Amino acid sequence: MATLFEKLGGGAAVDLAVDKFYERVLADDRIKHFFADVDMAKQRAHQKAFLTYAFGGTDKYDGRYMREAHWELVAHHGLNSDHFDAVAEDLMTTLQEMGVPEDLIAEVAAIAGAPAHKRDVLNQ
Repeated sequence: MATLFEKLGGGAAVDLAVDKFYERVLADDRIKHFFADVDMAKQRAHQKAFLTYAFGGTDKYDGRYMREAHWELVAHHGLNSDHFDAVAEDLMTTLQEMGVPEDLIAEVAAIAGAPAHKRDVLNQ
């Protein structure tokens, strides 16, 4: 059975989706301020590695875990549920604009929006 990573089109598709996603995020007034001082080349690379792992493209992930990666944003910059939802919305819109089938978008949403994932990002 193919992984979600494979169904989405593999590494090239994830790379393109992440690049388009961050174009949208950096234009989104609700959340762009969280990325003002971020090295976006490094951020894109981290996100590509994480999504490759999350979507079954590899069984290895060497990046920081969600709680650690977002702790400072929650504690000192007010990252909250509304921001999490804005990021998820931007990801879904990006995938729709790329022509990803709805059944695959639903699989991505189930992973990205899972309650445990949201709790980890928001350090709850």
